[in-house]
Amino acid sequence: MKVLVVGSGGREHTLVWKLAQSPKIDRIYSAPGNPGIKNLATCVDISVNDINRLADFAKENNIDLTIVGPEAPLVAGIVDEFESRGLGIFGPSKAAAQIEGSKVFSKDLMKKYKIPTADYQVFERAQDAVDYINTAQVPLVVKAEGLAAGKGVIIAHDRDTAKEAIKSIMIDRAFGESGSRIVIEEYLEGPEVTVLAFCDGKVAVPMVSSRDHKRVFDNNEGPNTGGMGAVSPAPAYTLELAKAVEHDIIQRTVDAMASEGIPFKGILYTGLMITKSGPKVLEYNCRFGDPETQVVIPRLKTDLVDIVESVINGDLLNTKIEWKQETAVCVVIASRGYPGSYETGKPIRGLADAEKNGSIVFHAGTALNNGELVTAGGRVLGVTALGKDIQDARELVYKSVSKIYFDGMHYRKDIGF
Repeated sequence: MKVLVVGSGGREHTLVWKLAQSPKIDRIYSAPGNPGIKNLATCVDISVNDINRLADFAKENNIDLTIVGPEAPLVAGIVDEFESRGLGIFGPSKAAAQIEGSKVFSKDLMKKYKIPTADYQVFERAQDAVDYINTAQVPLVVKAEGLAAGKGVIIAHDRDTAKEAIKSIMIDRAFGESGSRIVIEEYLEGPEVTVLAFCDGKVAVPMVSSRDHKRVFDNNEGPNTGGMGAVSPAPAYTLELAKAVEHDIIQRTVDAMASEGIPFKGILYTGLMITKSGPKVLEYNCRFGDPETQVVIPRLKTDLVDIVESVINGDLLNTKIEWKQETAVCVVIASRGYPGSYETGKPIRGLADAEKNGSIVFHAGTALNNGELVTAGGRVLGVTALGKDIQDARELVYKSVSKIYFDGMHYRKDIGF
């Protein structure tokens, strides 16, 4: 079969890496792909947001299955367009993708179906939000309503920070139209856990847990990023917690979406805070997480194609999914200045040496310049290693990271601690 993977980051490189191991696949395409993906697939110069061209390509090239990595095309309705043309595609419909595309939709859904989450208020006018801040208890969390590439969440420990966040999102429009409304939530405390789940519209099957490290600097300091690293399994996620989350949160969410007449098929990403009063939902995503995918998928033993086909066919319950018992750690190597402004075009060295001890290097923001590999994004590489436990995996991954160099490279030294 022929498969098309839409996207160009570390998540998509990981998916292509896993798909390339399937005996069912004859050829993989990626649009637009990246230099790392190019070693495993044919890269096609089509933007992830050019839905019509992607569908045309899939039709013209007899693509059997398309897997969508990023959220933007899902929220824009790529699945609806492909299905209207009779093309096989993995992911939620435009209506179902609202669970990530609209924080108001997801918060209202949780409230209606009694899915545990932080208390919240929604504001359409900046002044109303500021008036609320003047009397609200801090700390609290200010969120842009729409998509913001993982950066539209500001934790405000004081009122001045909260007001600055409101100004940035609603008046300065730092995230464009995503800031037309904001959600202000109560601040939750506890360890964070991410649980991805395969969903076929009726049944949800959770994957192994992971934990993302969002802040740019060690000791969880600095601004939020798209993710500076991840570990799997999440240390705080016990078997007892897993059972409760699967029943009371993940399956209940899939049931809620079905009750609303918008069945969810694809990947449901549930970001959790394990509070003193139990697990609560921080956010939903409608796709694989990044960099969570880089630690979860390397632990997957089952052929990913088999799972994806069972989701599309609504037969997930009859598919056996197996996982490796090893621990995985991923360290993201970023450009200096990320998540703010950063330079690109810096030559990258040492990838072959980094992979000699068994680590996997996933490309996130790279390009080729006259045949030379150079930086082309904020998050440049994700280095993943598996080990018998978290200490073993961590030692291996940092040994690999030490072999890589480009001017201005930055990474956290405490992933997994």
